[in-house]
Amino acid sequence: MRARHRLFNSSGTATRLGASAVAVLAATLIGGCDAGSSTPAEPSTTSVDAASDRGDLTWPSTSVATEAAPAAPSGDAAAALAELDTLAVKGRAPKTGYSRSLFGQAWTDDVNVGGGHNGCDTRNDILTRDLTGVTYKARTRNCVVLTGTLQDAYTGRTIPFQRGERTSSAVQIDHLVALSDAWQKGAQLLSTEERTDLANDPRNLQAVDGPTNQRKSDGDAATWLPPNKSYRCTYVSRQIAVKAAYRLWVTAAEKSAMQRVLSSCGGTPTTEEPAVDTPTTTPPAYTPPATTRAPLVEQPAPAAPSDVYYKNCSAVRAAGAAPLLRGQPGYSSKLDRDGDGVACE
Repeated sequence: MRARHRLFNSSGTATRLGASAVAVLAATLIGGCDAGSSTPAEPSTTSVDAASDRGDLTWPSTSVATEAAPAAPSGDAAAALAELDTLAVKGRAPKTGYSRSLFGQAWTDDVNVGGGHNGCDTRNDILTRDLTGVTYKARTRNCVVLTGTLQDAYTGRTIPFQRGERTSSAVQIDHLVALSDAWQKGAQLLSTEERTDLANDPRNLQAVDGPTNQRKSDGDAATWLPPNKSYRCTYVSRQIAVKAAYRLWVTAAEKSAMQRVLSSCGGTPTTEEPAVDTPTTTPPAYTPPATTRAPLVEQPAPAAPSDVYYKNCSAVRAAGAAPLLRGQPGYSSKLDRDGDGVACE
């Protein structure tokens, strides 16, 4: 098992050990854990800021801007524009062959990015980072988040979170660069390990309002931006940073949309994040189709048939269906070890 990347400290500030951290334009990300007792227990009321006994890492603050952005771009926005110019501009590759499973087990802890190998799954890690007033399920080493409050970056709303089969979906974890979008813009050329890192990289993750996340689907900046205009500069800056880190490209329409947002930005918050491991060999360049296709928005997947069956949680995760809530196709009590209505967390 790899050494943990960062340590929690009592103030909730991210501390990076070893190699210097890469500065990125905007902070936010979350995580989780496998740990859980076989029987329900009283929740801990330990807050995020007091989570030092987890022994892993915490994340930088992810406050949501409320003021209107000034007309002139700031130094941070200018830096994002400069980084945007380093990204290749191409058409979308075919979506053919895309599957969530190509990006590894959902919310796995076995990754080489911030929060990897800390004993908690990525979903709970991000909830811990982005929620305030967090409480944890007992005997999970401050890993399984039970309750908390989200100041939603996408809508500006305050959203209470309560773990449960009918309530967990109120707060979802969004991939800022959607995995389907990434697949069509260079991720096909990445190794499975790199794609798994991308899917679990805190820089690419944000706890957000569930319905808003569903409306985004796999849209890029040309087809979707957060309703909260004061967060758009940070949102676009983070997308650019992620695409640069994983050598993904942008379409012409996407680049134009990003430039429009950043040209009217005020200061965008920055944060330190661990450097992303890069391969020693450069993958072959992708040759786009002869014609540039208009940006596509992935339609919601059709409802799963009622006879869906999963042998175990490994099969659930391989299908990208974890976690399963009671009542969803494929849920069974044998997959829900603690009987709380949420299986394969």
